[in-house]
Amino acid sequence: MTASREITRMPKRTASNRARAISDREAARFVRSGMWLDYGSGLAQPDVFDLALAEHNEELENVKIRSCLTMRPRAVLESDPEGKHFFLFSWHFSGRDRRYHDAGLCHYMPLNLGEVPDYYRRFLPPVDIAVFKTCPMDQEGFFNFSAASLWHRAVVESARMVIVEVNHNQPYVYGEQNGIHLSEVDYIIEGDNNPAPELPNPPPNEIDRAVARQIAAEIDDGACLQIGIGGMPNAVCSLLLDSGVRDLGVHTEMLTDGIADLYRAGRISGLRKTLDPGKIIFTFSLGSSALYSIANRNPDLRCCPVDYTNSPHIIMQNDRVISINNTTQIDLQGQAASESDGHRHISGTGGQLQFVRGAYASNRGKSFICLSSTYEKHGNRRSRIVLELTPGNIVTTPRSDVMYVVTEYGMVNLKGKSVAERAKALISIAHPDFRESLECQAFEHRLIPRGVSF
Repeated sequence: MTASREITRMPKRTASNRARAISDREAARFVRSGMWLDYGSGLAQPDVFDLALAEHNEELENVKIRSCLTMRPRAVLESDPEGKHFFLFSWHFSGRDRRYHDAGLCHYMPLNLGEVPDYYRRFLPPVDIAVFKTCPMDQEGFFNFSAASLWHRAVVESARMVIVEVNHNQPYVYGEQNGIHLSEVDYIIEGDNNPAPELPNPPPNEIDRAVARQIAAEIDDGACLQIGIGGMPNAVCSLLLDSGVRDLGVHTEMLTDGIADLYRAGRISGLRKTLDPGKIIFTFSLGSSALYSIANRNPDLRCCPVDYTNSPHIIMQNDRVISINNTTQIDLQGQAASESDGHRHISGTGGQLQFVRGAYASNRGKSFICLSSTYEKHGNRRSRIVLELTPGNIVTTPRSDVMYVVTEYGMVNLKGKSVAERAKALISIAHPDFRESLECQAFEHRLIPRGVSF
């Protein structure tokens, strides 16, 4: 893959049937009952079109919308609280998607995030109407997807109709296939020109820093980083700022504020990467306005399709890949559940499993699953390390794939360990208040045989 390669899809429009500008209300009138719409993900999700569509919800029924990481209120759902007319299907929940799910208006689609382009090309029926928020058309006739490449090219290939909602305040981000040509567009509508939605990044707490210190000590000069969302992964970036580590590379799913901080400080050069040397590679970004400013027209950054950023066989081609991701619960055999609270879905698989596998397969690569040892629920403190997962909890990373597990009480490597050794190791990094009961449960259920020392 090179930065100079052009978008590969051939134009589908002819000179007699090229895109034309229409109003948002005219665009919304193309929607019919029973259609499949696609709103894309993150910064690419349309707002003006969504508001216009909500205005005539009473005329429609069974309109299904695929999306991902909803960052602003979806007018079609807000106007239809009983779900009589619209229903959302999400590839990964934001906090807002979670609330819609709890209200019965949104459903999750299981995946490995890097496979989604292939789903559109092989398994999903054609999209009736795709609507994406984009940057204004550039001099070469492309509408840039901004900091959200993901699977949007695959949707364009599948869609019967493509509408772009132009926003002049979207960051313009370089990247192969990160845009759609005028010849592939049916209609153009003007957006509201509001700034891109921001994702708050709370400062790390003491537990985050305790976990991050252990991971940061495992990162050497020239390592290639994948940083997941959340306080702990970003705390690692903060600690790396205070270390002497240099010449870091980045090949990640999400461009975060923590990565931007390292870039500003000159710690990221990418010069030791095998793939895309000198470039920060990612597929989407969510964060602060300062993060978007760094991404805007920055030649050091490339926003690429998710099947390039997340495929393990591509990730592994960089040496010393460091994958850092959160989980919410892990059992004594090493199964990591990172996306649900029982049967209540809260986030998604995302790229966690693919980066765990890609990092392990990388030469001298390491993957880290991090978590706080406890959490509070209904006023009670509970252990995140458990004998068995909460009923209904989804296994995001199987026990066979988990490598390093880190809490504020230590770090263990599960690779090559027996079930009994895993149980003993995980108990050793549980909160001290829960270790005795976990050990008793492990003996009772014969995870740890009596009379054997390790």
